[in-house]
Amino acid sequence: MASVQDIGLSAAINLLSAFAFLFAFAMLRLQPVNDRVYFPKWYLKGIRGSPTRSRGIMTRFVNLDWTTYVKFLNWMPAALQMPEPELIEHAGLDSAVYIRIYLLGLKMFVPITLLAFGVLVPVNWTGETLENIDDLTFSNVDKLSISNVPPGSPRFWAHITMTYVITFWTCHILYMEYKAVANMRLRHLAAESRRPDQLTVLVRNVPPDPDESVNEHVEHFFCVNHPDHYLCHQVVYNANDLAKLVAQRKAMQNWLTYYENKFERKPSSRPTTKTGYGGFWGTTVDAIDFYTSKMDILAEQEAVEREKIMNDPKAIMPAAFVSFRSRWGTAVCAQTQQCHNPTIWLTEWAPEPRDVFWDNLAIPYVELSIRRLLTTVALFFLIFCFMIPIAFVQSLANLEGIQKVLPFLKPVIEMKTVKSVIQGFLPGIALKIFLIILPTILMTMSQIEGYTSLSYLDRRSAEKYFWFIIVNVFLGSIITGTAFQQLKSFLEQPPTEIPKTVGVSIPMKATFFITYIMVDGWAGIAAEILRVVPLVIFHLKNTFLVKTEQDRQQAMDPGHLDFATSEPRIQFYFLLGLVYAAVAPILLPFIIVFFAFAYVVFRHQVINVYDQKYESGARYWPDVHRRLIICLIISQLLMMGLLSTKKFAKVTALLLPQPILTFWFYRYCAGRFESAFSKFPLQEAMVKDTLEKATEPNLNLKEYLKDAYVHPVFKGNDFDRPRVVDEEESNPLVRTKRTSQGTTRYNSEASSSATTTPVANNDSPRLM
Repeated sequence: MASVQDIGLSAAINLLSAFAFLFAFAMLRLQPVNDRVYFPKWYLKGIRGSPTRSRGIMTRFVNLDWTTYVKFLNWMPAALQMPEPELIEHAGLDSAVYIRIYLLGLKMFVPITLLAFGVLVPVNWTGETLENIDDLTFSNVDKLSISNVPPGSPRFWAHITMTYVITFWTCHILYMEYKAVANMRLRHLAAESRRPDQLTVLVRNVPPDPDESVNEHVEHFFCVNHPDHYLCHQVVYNANDLAKLVAQRKAMQNWLTYYENKFERKPSSRPTTKTGYGGFWGTTVDAIDFYTSKMDILAEQEAVEREKIMNDPKAIMPAAFVSFRSRWGTAVCAQTQQCHNPTIWLTEWAPEPRDVFWDNLAIPYVELSIRRLLTTVALFFLIFCFMIPIAFVQSLANLEGIQKVLPFLKPVIEMKTVKSVIQGFLPGIALKIFLIILPTILMTMSQIEGYTSLSYLDRRSAEKYFWFIIVNVFLGSIITGTAFQQLKSFLEQPPTEIPKTVGVSIPMKATFFITYIMVDGWAGIAAEILRVVPLVIFHLKNTFLVKTEQDRQQAMDPGHLDFATSEPRIQFYFLLGLVYAAVAPILLPFIIVFFAFAYVVFRHQVINVYDQKYESGARYWPDVHRRLIICLIISQLLMMGLLSTKKFAKVTALLLPQPILTFWFYRYCAGRFESAFSKFPLQEAMVKDTLEKATEPNLNLKEYLKDAYVHPVFKGNDFDRPRVVDEEESNPLVRTKRTSQGTTRYNSEASSSATTTPVANNDSPRLM
């Protein structure tokens, strides 16, 4: 097991790494040439000018003002000064609530840590049990855990009491935070300026009609069933192939720009490239002519594909974005069932335009259930297969195991420094490397499932990542690590003694998780603020692709908060804190340092750097709350299992109400607050509509919405104008091309409108 010396070495390495990253960041951010890398958000908002203008040659690249270097750490207090309302206005509610998760960790674990160190650490340290167990490897760090308390000891009453204190305190903090975030969301929606998604719903699984196209069918259905509020609609086209061609042409344009710039710098010789993939092999040709011809070919292919989509009825998907005259009408449509058949005319709130994941709108609705079933099966096998590398990583923490497998390394391993590095640093960094490729895999799986918004893709990926971490990183590390470390004891002991060995060994994994927190948390967060990759890419673009100020603006990569991976990682630290608070409190200070450090860093990033891809109004918070409740229940069940191995089983029954009460608490919070994140109150919708009519009586909503939900590849073409219905405003009948008006079952389900007729004193048609 890792000793105090091992943990100290790991802490020193990670602290030095973190300080090195922070110092490098503090120096790099002061240089004028890097201003767009570390403050891109201010440039995108148009409130910051380039410091390289109107300066000398040297001062355009290097900051020669020595006073700024004296205050190089002033970014930390500056990141904390912006009040939360201003932060919401500047960065959005999603970013502000995300930062509150780190603050939630501090609110939760600082009091728990003080109480645990004041009560449980003395109880555990004076237990004097580990010394009396033969052939058990332990260190002084392990003596601070519950493993050092003798079986059947009345000392366990302290741990039982502590678990109840942790449960009630955690539930109190979660309730207050859920209430605060729900109120923040409602205030945000009430104060939010007009957006297209407030007036638009996404309609899916439009039923086929033998007499009308999808475009006409959607128009007919909503004119009949929402006559007073329907405004216009835009059908969804399968433009995935066209989008690929557009992306290829943009890539070719970048290469063409690169070689044109290269030729301008050295006009004496024209640049060349090879015709093979990536320009690494094939025939050598003139680069400018080659990419110009590529651009021409792609432009022709784009024109053909556009024409195909315009003339092919099959390119129109059974889905549409339908817009309404008021938020009230939109809320009614989005939050109600449209037809007696619940599988057709499915409506939901439309994502904001930049949140739409256009590729998945082309997926037939009937495929979604099959896709999600297959993805669930694939996720199960992914989690199971990853246990193999996790097991290997955990074996690195056992020096004896390495020596048995690789005996020739024994002289090297026995060196004091090497031993400390292997036990205190290597396991955490190896596990981190395994997890780097995981988010890409999980996001691809979520895309296959067919969700239509980027925000929901992030939420689904976060759910998958969370369970992966629970099974592999947490349970896998505990179970596999225990098996490797105590294999000899398991083989030599009778079966009745195995639960005791497991109960003693599980708390000892705190030392591994301490090293993981330092590698992933401390050094990882510090590396996040340095932005090495965006820094390199920006300067490469600035050197080879930038010609104008507009090009320099486009070369910036502000990045964004990656909710799909960052949220589950945070919740993993919550899990560690809740599990080990009453088992091995020594882990808690490391978690607190992580939350405090991350809070400052991400406060700085959302203020100065990140430009979010979308704004969901913190709709992800119910998922965060649910996963934190899961973490709490897991910690309760593990404590019950641990105490059952300590000859304290009868008293352990006192812990049974904990998970039951926690689940009841979750259900109460869901009933109390969750609707605020999924529904828009009609009362609030009417208030906003009334206020808008009073302040903007001449607002032209059709003009405002006409391009909102047009596929990006069609922007600027006559084809992409949404279908705006004008004739129904002056005609009491809804025109239809249907030749048969008989009320058959097919027509009833397909259109939900057999016939229409004028209604006196009202120009709107009604369903008979």
